[in-house]
Amino acid sequence: MSIAFEQSETRLNLLRAFAGESQARNRYTFAAGLAKKKNLQVIEGIFTFTANQERAHAKVFYNLLQSVSGENLRIDGTYPVELYPELLQHLRSAQHNEYQEWDHDYKGFAKAAKEEGFEEISHTFSMISEIEKTHGDRFGRFADLLEQGKLFVSDVEVKWMCLNCGQIIDATMAPAVCPVCKHPQGYFIRWELAPFE
Repeated sequence: MSIAFEQSETRLNLLRAFAGESQARNRYTFAAGLAKKKNLQVIEGIFTFTANQERAHAKVFYNLLQSVSGENLRIDGTYPVELYPELLQHLRSAQHNEYQEWDHDYKGFAKAAKEEGFEEISHTFSMISEIEKTHGDRFGRFADLLEQGKLFVSDVEVKWMCLNCGQIIDATMAPAVCPVCKHPQGYFIRWELAPFE
C-alpha cells in the first residue's frame, strides 16, 4: 500500500526517532560528565563517542522529514529518565535502551515504512537498527568490565592504550599513571576495545 508521506505514520516515526536519538545523545553527554568527575575518562569516551553517533542518526532522521518542513507534528512516545548516581547503572540502562531501539522500535518503524511504500526510509531504519545493536553490545561490554572490576585489570597480558597520548603497554593491569603523559589510569583502554585501533 502506498500512502502520501504527509499522511503517513512513517513521518511520525521519523520524528519519534529524531526525538529519541536527540534525547539519547543528551543522556550520554550527561553520563560522560559523570564519568569525567569520577576520573574514568575511558567511560567518558565511550559515552561521548556514542553520543556523537546518536547525533548523526538524529540528523539522518531529521533530514528525511524535509517534505514536512514548517509543520508542527504531534507525536507520542515513551522516553527514559535516567538520573543515576553510578556509572554502571548508566551503562546498563544505555545497553537496554539501545537493544530496545534495535529489536523493537526501529524494526517496527522499518516494517511500517515498507508497508506504506517508503522503501528507502525502511532501509535506513533497518541499517540504523543494526548500529544500535552495536551500541548496546559496546555498553554491555564496558558494564561487564566495570561490574567485574576488570576495567583496568586482565587475567592475561593485554595491550593497554592511553587515550591521551597513545602510549601502548603490554601488561595484566593498566598503569596507575601513563609513563609518557602522566595522565591517570582512567585514560587507559584495552587495545582491542579502542575505537581507533
